Amino acid sequence: MSGRRIMTSDDVRRAVVRISHEIVEKHSGTADLVLIGIQRRGVPIARRLADAIAEFEAERLPVGALDITFYRDDLARLGESPVVKGTDVPVEIEGRTVVLVDDVLYTGRTVRAAMDALREFGRPRAVRLAVLVDRGHRELPIRADHVGKNVPTSRDEVVRVRLREVDGEDAVDLEQVAPVGSGR
Repeated sequence: MSGRRIMTSDDVRRAVVRISHEIVEKHSGTADLVLIGIQRRGVPIARRLADAIAEFEAERLPVGALDITFYRDDLARLGESPVVKGTDVPVEIEGRTVVLVDDVLYTGRTVRAAMDALREFGRPRAVRLAVLVDRGHRELPIRADHVGKNVPTSRDEVVRVRLREVDGEDAVDLEQVAPVGSGR
């Protein structure tokens, strides 16, 4: 694979700060807001959003983690022992506004699975979506309310988000996938 850097560590930090302000502005404050990150990289992004909001609102929002493994429409393709990363929804979501947080929005299938998983915990008043990168190519009618960066891509490209909590560094790269059988 070959690629290019589309977001540096500073770009990621600025996007998180901007999204945090957008969330509070759209909600007109922080009352009854819950941030829930989709496992894996959505969780540290949700925590960063909560930290940023705490800096300017002096209130810490609850942050949860949602594992969507068993709600995926391609579960059969994952094999007999899919890796489960864990779900932790620390507060009641009934009647609250939940902001689902993920790293990349692509087809929309992950978000659909997350909304299905969220139903297990109650009926939120509203569900919003915040993503670090929106790369397009939707297969379902889903759009993000808050986007760090819109990146036009082709289907033979991959967006690689790296976060220091998971990968040891913050960066986003756009990589070209070598065609099968190309010898690369």
